[in-house]
Amino acid sequence: MFSWRRKGTSRGKKQKKQKQKQKEVEIPRHYLCPITLDLMKDPVTLSSGITYDRESIEIWLEEGNFTCPVTNQVLRSLDQIPNHSLRKMIQDWCVANRNSGVERIPTPRIPITSPEVCEILFSIMDSKRRLDQCGCLDSVQRIKKWGMESERNRRCIIANDTSAVLAAAFDAFASECDSFHRNSNVLEEILSVLNWMFPLDKDSQLHLGSYSSLRCMVWFLNCKDLSVKQNSIVALKELLSCDHQLGEKLAAIDGFNQTLFNFIKDPICPSITKASLMVIFHIISSSSSNERIKSDFVEMGLVSLLLETIVQSEKSLCEKALGVIDKLCDSKQGRQVAYDNALAMPILVKKILRVSELATDYSVSTIWKLSKVENKYEERVLIEALQVGAFQKLLLLIQLGCGDETKEKATELLKLLNPYRAGLECIDSVDFKSLKRSF
Repeated sequence: MFSWRRKGTSRGKKQKKQKQKQKEVEIPRHYLCPITLDLMKDPVTLSSGITYDRESIEIWLEEGNFTCPVTNQVLRSLDQIPNHSLRKMIQDWCVANRNSGVERIPTPRIPITSPEVCEILFSIMDSKRRLDQCGCLDSVQRIKKWGMESERNRRCIIANDTSAVLAAAFDAFASECDSFHRNSNVLEEILSVLNWMFPLDKDSQLHLGSYSSLRCMVWFLNCKDLSVKQNSIVALKELLSCDHQLGEKLAAIDGFNQTLFNFIKDPICPSITKASLMVIFHIISSSSSNERIKSDFVEMGLVSLLLETIVQSEKSLCEKALGVIDKLCDSKQGRQVAYDNALAMPILVKKILRVSELATDYSVSTIWKLSKVENKYEERVLIEALQVGAFQKLLLLIQLGCGDETKEKATELLKLLNPYRAGLECIDSVDFKSLKRSF
């Protein structure tokens, strides 16, 4: 028997709530979706004559099925005809049983179609051509409203190459004048919609990666609205993950590097902090002039700041911070700062096997760079590493298993550390008996 169960409401006292018995209401079978066996919210009928809940049958069809799940016959048409009479019956049944805890199913909104989306996109392109901010803003807000109504609408919007049209409009309004104030409203709305369309196609990346578009997003990072900051930094992160060459363009924009540093130094939102770290990581990993850029971040104090940040940070933030430290230690200036920071070696060793495989890889790589590159510091670094238990951690890492590159660096470090072991106080291996793989 299919039933709708209602538990006692949280408004009553606990004792009364516990005494209340769960009431059962039998749901008519023809109100249930044949796929999920749940009460249908938006019943639609296929060409086979069988009715399903719209969301369930759409998933079935999107998976490449062209048959009716119940009859198994090939569908003559993929059209889904709303069954208004059945939906009204289900709603009436919900109302009749509301005293038993059944909630009325709201009348579903009619899903948008590709022609409707295309019509709006033509309007946006026309507004872009005439630089009509108000017209473009109205159209973008309609797309935003559609997207908020259902996931199906979002899929339909994305499938019609909306991101390329919006990115082109963003580029056009960002390029119109040096000051972004005049077009800020439409630019903010476009960026807000684009944020649920990632990853973008090549055309969209090209427009959103133009110098004007990048300058506009950097300008948004310094505005007061938190959501605009967040949309901008996330967009920059996504762009850089697809096109590393944009890093040099961004780093050349006045104040950009300092803004990223400030987001980490004075956090205002976890997602902004993490996205800022990823932007820095992409910039210093791929830019052809990355030595200068790395030097800028090191001089700001980023290495020391990140070492302090990851002491008690959660997994995701720790991984990103360790990745940035590792890349900054590719430069002589970055390694020098790490040498001089008393936190560096204890933290790097501690994070091995404690956070994740990725965090371990970055920690081992950084220790390897600090131990191998500068001869005059090598002995001091190796002794300090031994004193905080690096030898046992690296040995255990190899035994548990790791990537080839990390294994190679860990093996080389063990060889470098071995001659200094005699007479040094090292953590006994018994300390690692209960240590389990943390990833």
